[in-house]
Amino acid sequence: MSRLTSACLAAGLISASLSGAVMAADEGKDTYAWLEDVTGDKPLAWVKEQNAKAEARLAQSPQFKEMEAGIRAVLDSDAKIPGVEKIGDYYYNFWKDKQHERGVWRRTTLVEYRKAEPLWETVLDLDALNKAEGENWVWHGANCLRPQYTRCLIALSRGGADADVTREFDVARKEWIKDGFFRPEAKGGLGWIDQDNVFVYTDFGDGTMTTSGYPRVVKRWKRGTPMSAATPVYEGTPQDMYIAAMHDDTPGFERDFVSRTIAFYNNELFLIGADGALTKVDAPNSAEKGVRREWLTLELREPWTVGGKTYAAGSLLATKFDDFMAGKREFDVLFAPTDTTSLAGAAWTRNHVVLNVLDDVKNRLKVLTHGKDGWSSSDFVGAPAFGTIGVGAVDPDESDAVWMTVTDYLTPTTLSLAQIGQQPEVLKTMPAFFDASGKVIEQHFATSKDGTRVPYFVVHGKDMKLDGSNPTLLYGYGGFEISLTPSYSGGMGRAWLDKGGVYVVANIRGGGEYGPRWHQAALKQNRHKAYEDMAAVAQDLVSRRITSARHLGVQGGSNGGLLTGNMLTQYPELFGAVVVQVPLLDMKRYSHLLAGASWMAEYGNPDTADWEFIKTFSPYHLFDPAKDYPPVLFTTSTRDDRVHPGHARKMAARMIDAGKNVTYYENIEGGHGGAANNAQAAHMSALAYSFLWEQLGGK
Repeated sequence: MSRLTSACLAAGLISASLSGAVMAADEGKDTYAWLEDVTGDKPLAWVKEQNAKAEARLAQSPQFKEMEAGIRAVLDSDAKIPGVEKIGDYYYNFWKDKQHERGVWRRTTLVEYRKAEPLWETVLDLDALNKAEGENWVWHGANCLRPQYTRCLIALSRGGADADVTREFDVARKEWIKDGFFRPEAKGGLGWIDQDNVFVYTDFGDGTMTTSGYPRVVKRWKRGTPMSAATPVYEGTPQDMYIAAMHDDTPGFERDFVSRTIAFYNNELFLIGADGALTKVDAPNSAEKGVRREWLTLELREPWTVGGKTYAAGSLLATKFDDFMAGKREFDVLFAPTDTTSLAGAAWTRNHVVLNVLDDVKNRLKVLTHGKDGWSSSDFVGAPAFGTIGVGAVDPDESDAVWMTVTDYLTPTTLSLAQIGQQPEVLKTMPAFFDASGKVIEQHFATSKDGTRVPYFVVHGKDMKLDGSNPTLLYGYGGFEISLTPSYSGGMGRAWLDKGGVYVVANIRGGGEYGPRWHQAALKQNRHKAYEDMAAVAQDLVSRRITSARHLGVQGGSNGGLLTGNMLTQYPELFGAVVVQVPLLDMKRYSHLLAGASWMAEYGNPDTADWEFIKTFSPYHLFDPAKDYPPVLFTTSTRDDRVHPGHARKMAARMIDAGKNVTYYENIEGGHGGAANNAQAAHMSALAYSFLWEQLGGK
């Protein structure tokens, strides 16, 4: 069973006059609440009006169309690396290009995959399916039943929403199974137990979903019976985030589990006994729990004292699963963090564990092997000295082979097949989509308001003049323990670097670059530290004369949209343009909109005394009509059923009515990703880059 994870924003004190404005906005009626009606006629008419203005302003020039076409060419390119997943004897890939707008699920053999032009066998064509069914399905993945791997549970979403359906498919016959397992559209899922039984967690009717809009109940469902007759396995509370169950089908270690996610990084794991009774894996709720063959691993997010020893937050512990369940509390420490290191991941092969460690946001690999004398450590043969490295097992039950990807901002991604202890075999290399010659990557450190050292990466031309005039795009996220490491983007390279722009990525607190402590440092009442970090990076760029406020833009999406919303409202003097994508902005209402309740562990509960600190980072309430703000672009999606489009709509409307320079665009499809196909993705990206280039004085 794969490792279980829970995881999917500089403020300081505001002035007395601004504090009064916040309270007035809070206590007064929200005159823009009507825009929360996602598909209402009046809100959609407003959206269409704003979209038309955005299109007329940004999308009509030859330069825009050239940029959009360049990004689209990258997304549609047949030369991209087709990432594969080994399922039985075949290697499966989901592929989108110009001819396959919604994509094809296809497979090949390893012999073919090694070739420059593999021979692919199409298993399911989503474009053909959509045409036949009159739908707009978006691929959400497949779960195939071992050992034959012919029966698969395929999840499909309308327009890219989080809610999806699950249908049973026969990959041998390449057809849907008549009267097979079918889960109606909802947030949730199906998971195999055996050919005739599945775990189902979904919307069973009133009272079966959490306040976050995710499954609260999991049941065992037998083939040939209606889903309504499925047997309850576990029921969580309405305040929980997500309830699910899964079957570990590792030969010789078959087990069933229930997972209860209470909040991000707060979960419980239960072993289901033969009699259906549940036994809790009695580890801290904050620890990420993984079960692999005979092993239980615990990735700690808080210090833990157990068995007479104290283990540091950020450590990875291992013990025998059966021993732990029997009450023993003896652990091996597979990883312990330092001031500059954190655990990025651990990949299990048949006989080894590959540790992926971040050291000042640079990946380092180690191989751990268990023998009669315990665990031993060795270097990963062939790992590069620089670049973002990803490692995943090819078939953890059968081999010690791993996939290894290597990339950075200027180096196209390579995919290698590596046997532990041997030099990796490069299988695929992504083509260069832009000219990286004459460009360099640098890492700098800014000093935040409280003295914290904050790393950031800068990508620029070697001939860049330090005169403060360079159009510079600063990107950040800063939440949910998500790390931002260097990665290759052909679209960004073509649309920004090729034009002479400078690209910056900030590794601010709230992220996971230095492990749990980096994340926890910016939670709830400390959220302002993430924004202080981002402001410090902006100020450092100016002090280095790389750019100036007039030429500095900032961009972020989702939690990063909350970040850029706060840059807009709290630090308007630092930026020449702001892009806010699929954002949270109304932090008084966020927990009542779609999945918002699931993020209260990150931001706090605005319906309690927490509002006293939440209001200090709620852009919707921080907006002051009397203040000057840089030009801003808001983008979102009507089909986003994770972060409500009302956030972006209401903020944009409030600013437009106050006479501010606002551009707004809402894609009708796309879910939280913002786009349902390559054409939409290219259009959305081109809108953002065109807006930034225009506002930041790009030539």
